[in-house]
Amino acid sequence: MMIYGKLVAGAIGLAVGGPVGLILGLFVGHAFDRGLAGTAQFGSPEQIARIKKTFFETTFSLLGHLAKADGRISQQEIDHTEMLFNQMGLDAAQRERAIELFREGAAEGFDPQLAVQGFLEASGRQPQMQHTLLLFLVSLALSDHELHQAEREVLYQVADMFGMGRGAVDQLLRMAQAQGQFHGQSGVGVQPGTSLDDAYAALGVESSVSDKDLKRAYRKLMSENHPDKLIARGVPEDMVKVATEKSQEIQSAYEMVRKDRGIR
Repeated sequence: MMIYGKLVAGAIGLAVGGPVGLILGLFVGHAFDRGLAGTAQFGSPEQIARIKKTFFETTFSLLGHLAKADGRISQQEIDHTEMLFNQMGLDAAQRERAIELFREGAAEGFDPQLAVQGFLEASGRQPQMQHTLLLFLVSLALSDHELHQAEREVLYQVADMFGMGRGAVDQLLRMAQAQGQFHGQSGVGVQPGTSLDDAYAALGVESSVSDKDLKRAYRKLMSENHPDKLIARGVPEDMVKVATEKSQEIQSAYEMVRKDRGIR
C-alpha cells in the first residue's frame, strides 16, 4: 500500500493551513499515491506483456474493420497492411496472426467497441498509447488517397471511446496527410511539390506560430513518437519501427521550416 504521497502532502498541508490544510493535503496525497500505484502496476513485466499483446491484437483487428468500412478492401489498403508487416519485421507466426486479426475485424458483426474496451482495460487509458493506435488507423485510412465518410466515422467512433473529440481526429488527418509529403517509396525525404504550408501542417501549427511555440510543438511530437517511451508504455517493439519513421518525417518537416526561418 502506497502512503508516501499522503504523508508528505498531509504534513505540508498541516504546516501551511492547520487542520483544514491537513485534510486537503491528504486528498492531494491520496491522488498522488493512486497515480503512483497505477504506474507501478503498468510497469510490471507481466502487465507490459499484456499491453503489448492487446495493442497488437486491437490494432490489426481495427485495421481490418476500418478497411472494410466503405464496403470493400482496396488493393492500396492491402498493400499498406503488407508494408506494415514488412516494416515491423513480423515472423511467419506473427504475420499469420495479424492476417487472422485483420480478417476478424473486416468480418460482418465485428464490434469495435469490445476491442477498444479490452485495449483500454489493458493499457489503463494511457493517452500516448491511444494516440499511437489512432495514428496506425489514420495511416491506413489515407493509404488509398481517398478518405471515405464511412472510414472517417470509424475514426470518430474509436476516438470517442478514447475520450477524444472529432476535432482531434481531423487534426491528425491533416497532419498525417502533410507528413506523407515527407516520405516516399524510397524513404524519408521531401517530395516534389512539397511546400512550407505542408511543413507547418505536418507539425500541426499555423505559419504564424512563434519560433518558441514552433520548437515546443516539434519537441512534443518527437517525444510522442520516441521509441524508448513507446516501448516503456507497452507498444510492441516491432510496431515502434513504424513510429520511428513518423519521427523522421516530422524532423524533415521541421528542418524545412527551421531553414526558412533561419532558426539555429
